[in-house]
Amino acid sequence: MSKTVIISQHAEMQMLLRGTNESEVLKTIEQGQWIPAKYDRFQSKLRFDFDKPSPINGITYRFKDVEPIFKEENDYILVITVKVYYSDKSEV
Repeated sequence: MSKTVIISQHAEMQMLLRGTNESEVLKTIEQGQWIPAKYDRFQSKLRFDFDKPSPINGITYRFKDVEPIFKEENDYILVITVKVYYSDKSEV
């Protein structure tokens, strides 16, 4: 990726609470399709194999979908928040 990615304090806290990490967020921004979101922002989603208990409810799920919401600036990308979804369904 040619631009530096900056993760906001809010996004860092959401990553911790929702069970993802910087590596997965960066991979999602780099490899996922950018979809326009509100307020001149973008979102991207990528599915990861999981097969562990969710940090949210302790139920074991096969997959984890990571969805950062971010804003592209001239020199950098700012991650504003990160959503995480757990699922057993193989289709996204």
